[in-house]
Amino acid sequence: QVQLVESGGGLVQAGDSLRLFCAASGRTFSSLDMGWLRQAPGKEREFVAAISWIAGRTWYVDSVKGRFTISRDNAKNTVYLQMNGLKPEDTAVYYCASGQINPGGFRPNDWGQGTQVTVSS
Repeated sequence: QVQLVESGGGLVQAGDSLRLFCAASGRTFSSLDMGWLRQAPGKEREFVAAISWIAGRTWYVDSVKGRFTISRDNAKNTVYLQMNGLKPEDTAVYYCASGQINPGGFRPNDWGQGTQVTVSS
């Protein structure tokens, strides 16, 4: 099992930037596929981005492509989500997850507690 702790959320205005952090422990971080998902009020949790443990390949949901960047630092057991050009529709609780990337997408296994991101217009 992997323990994940997110941080970095907050209240910002449209067009601003935020960087989310996810610290992992409990397993060899460098061999984990990692991802970010989010859940807005009244909506289902949705995939945002993922990064593979092999070669650091990345995937994004279309709505954040060109604005968000997922990255990882294996030496620090940390995965990041840089969010630029934030929009009110990005408002959600953002969850870090470890899991597997396969042809069907990112399948999370372990979750963090989430961090709130609120974007005002």
